Amino acid sequence: MKIGMIGTGNMGRILTEALIDSKAISPSSMFITNRTISKAQEIQKAFPEVFVLSNAIEVAKQAELIFVCVKPINMFEVFQQIVPYLTKDQCVVSITSPISVDQLESVLPCSTARAIPSITNRAFAGVSLLSFGERCDPQWKKALTKVLQDISTPLSIEEDITRVASDIVSCGPAFFSYLTRRFINAAVTETKIDEETATKLASEMLIGLGELLRKEIYTLPSLQEKVCVKGGITGEGIKVLEKELGDVFEHLFQATHSKFEEDLEETKKQFTLQ
Repeated sequence: MKIGMIGTGNMGRILTEALIDSKAISPSSMFITNRTISKAQEIQKAFPEVFVLSNAIEVAKQAELIFVCVKPINMFEVFQQIVPYLTKDQCVVSITSPISVDQLESVLPCSTARAIPSITNRAFAGVSLLSFGERCDPQWKKALTKVLQDISTPLSIEEDITRVASDIVSCGPAFFSYLTRRFINAAVTETKIDEETATKLASEMLIGLGELLRKEIYTLPSLQEKVCVKGGITGEGIKVLEKELGDVFEHLFQATHSKFEEDLEETKKQFTLQ
């Protein structure tokens, strides 16, 4: 199967490299392009067999399964460019949350899907969120799911939880990276530990925590209970978190959903005017 990647910025590159490194596809089956072509050429340096094409139209002509990895505001423009060159036998996949599969089907003549990836997919881990258009051929549903299974745990979701699911799966790694950095910085500021040592300890702790959850040795509540001995030091730390965090995560989801609504309005205008 020939796979196209339109857009090789952060997430497009992560998807491309993960799919090749996991051997989900061969480099010679990958056709990529980017508005700044040098970004696509950087990937080709690592995987010489990958085909770098001059624009989105050329990718649409060559590939069967096409991932469109551009900003929401640029998605409609890309669709307009490639529509004349698509056939009903192809499948186009958007990776952006503000554009629904219904909107995809309203402008594209082929099977459509939305696949929201996570940076964790680069390590062949984490979840990818899937939504399929009503006209999506069952064979494409199966093929896309199979491709993503090599780099993630594909999970089909309903439209009404798209934003929050994306917050957790796709944005979550950045949120928790920020929290971990603050954790490390505080340790360095308040104690004699150096940043390198604190970073190593925190990173290994997170890896170990992930393994405990992955192997289902503990749940999140039971893990906290096991570590937080009554009257112990951990409990004192939990008290601070309970007091200081307040409604920070509620505010976080409010902020992401507010931005999401803005993006929805912008993209709706484009699809309404088609």
